[in-house]
Amino acid sequence: MYTIGTAGHVDHGKSALVQALTGIDPDRLREEKERGLTIDLGFAWFTLPGGEEVSIVDVPGHERFIKNMLAGVGGIDLALLVIAADEGVMPQTREHLAIIDLLGIEHGVVAVTKADLVEPDFLELAKAEAEEVIAGTSIEGASVIACSAVNREGFEDLMAALEDELAKLPARRNNGRPRLPIDRAFKMSGFGTVVTGTLVDGSLRLGDEVEIVPGRLKSRVRGLQTHGRKVEVAQPGRRTAANLSGVAVDELERGLVVASPGFLKAVSTVDVRLRAVRYTGRAVRHNLSVTFHTGPAEVDGKLLLLDRDLVPPGETAWAQIRLSRPVAALRGDRFVIRDPNDTLGGGSIVDVDAKRHRRHHPATIAALDSFSRGSPEEVVLAALRRREPAEAQQVIIESGLDGATARDALDTLIASGDVVALPGAGLAGVLMLYSADGLMVMTSHLREILAAYHELSSLRPGMPKEELRSRLGLTPRVLDSLLAYWTGAGIA
Repeated sequence: MYTIGTAGHVDHGKSALVQALTGIDPDRLREEKERGLTIDLGFAWFTLPGGEEVSIVDVPGHERFIKNMLAGVGGIDLALLVIAADEGVMPQTREHLAIIDLLGIEHGVVAVTKADLVEPDFLELAKAEAEEVIAGTSIEGASVIACSAVNREGFEDLMAALEDELAKLPARRNNGRPRLPIDRAFKMSGFGTVVTGTLVDGSLRLGDEVEIVPGRLKSRVRGLQTHGRKVEVAQPGRRTAANLSGVAVDELERGLVVASPGFLKAVSTVDVRLRAVRYTGRAVRHNLSVTFHTGPAEVDGKLLLLDRDLVPPGETAWAQIRLSRPVAALRGDRFVIRDPNDTLGGGSIVDVDAKRHRRHHPATIAALDSFSRGSPEEVVLAALRRREPAEAQQVIIESGLDGATARDALDTLIASGDVVALPGAGLAGVLMLYSADGLMVMTSHLREILAAYHELSSLRPGMPKEELRSRLGLTPRVLDSLLAYWTGAGIA
């Protein structure tokens, strides 16, 4: 199951194309119908000739509503870039295309609409311009199909191009940790609170306990719909409506995430790999105030460049973004940053809930590079070192890898001795994990504390446990696991 998202300049026929493809008018607001202008996200679905059912998110094209566009395209699999034949490439064509590129959306089809309004020679020029504008982007080489929503010219070719491109997509990841980023929340008579979004990372089932992040709201799924049909299980990749119990609509907003309890954290600082956009010709500078978008979430932030003072157009840099309020995010999630006028850049989140860094610090840059591009074992080890001691499940989640890959990498690291599993009950019988070098540092610290204590209190039989815990800065649970390990190793 996949989701297509439209993109393109205002009045280039995105909504008309969606309605012609699906039979569903995506403009649901009265103001949209009165003005003939898409303002917020619209939703529809249709069945491809091969029988595959596909969701569509229709986004507004006007520059004033770019934040709504960003809220809709974060979860899509394929971009349907719409360019009107009678106008050609326009400013929002370029900005929407830049956003698609920054979000790493690698599958696309270009629809050159309003083909009925121009002469054949002009239509060929419009198609050539479309091919030129996507060159060098993540959808370079995408099929360019001339079509008309009025007379359905080119629709068979468009359907075939969409089906061919969707067939190239890998299966949606299902790691058993569903996330439903909320793009709409409303009250439905007789049902209560309903939220909608594109489901990712796992299946959602009737009766599932969930939490809403950021925040501490708990709920239960009392109803599920996809494409207007009631279902007992919603699969990743589907546009999903979830009826939630025990939560009021005014407690929810766009950008919150419905998730399995305990695995998704609200974070206020993220380390990122940032790329500056080309189309504006502007460099991105250090210490810039930005608006940060990830999924449907939007929050103000401060951009701090870590390895340079300026990022020229099209170039990349390591950066940290400190947010004015928390968002729900995981390593590997994509993001976009903007100022009030333009999209500035974007890329991928490398570390969530990151510590503050010294700028131009080689060790920091090397660690970020390893965490971003290393093997599964290197990524898992780096995730552990950032949080140690840490529970195995926490390390698996923060690695950003799918569960099976992360567990295999962790097993390999434990077998090689690079990671030490402390005694205790927990995942696979493990309560806490340390990296081997991290445990060595902690053990050395223990010996120093005990030596100093016995030098000052030689007549006492031993150091009180609570005093030792306080000196080591550990929780009681971690200390108990460490003491069991040290006793077994003959250290304590």
